[in-house]
Amino acid sequence: MAKTGRPVELEGLDRLEDKVKLLVALIGRMRTEQARMVDEHQRVLKELETAQARIEEVDAAAAEISALKEERDLIRARVGSLLEQLEGLNI
Repeated sequence: MAKTGRPVELEGLDRLEDKVKLLVALIGRMRTEQARMVDEHQRVLKELETAQARIEEVDAAAAEISALKEERDLIRARVGSLLEQLEGLNI
């Protein structure tokens, strides 16, 4: 009777071995995917940092443009005032 029980035990062991091999393969794929995801994450972080830097540059340029427009309007008003004064002299 010991011989009839042994093949059943080996079948269970064979199934366990197959499951362990599948698990090892799955872990290998997961590690590879994790490494790929870490690389992708780093790439996206760099893109985000670049985009944020560009946004800051655009914001700074927009502020400078606004300041220059205000300065232009002030100069335009002063020149207009000077032209009115010149016209008032009746030269």
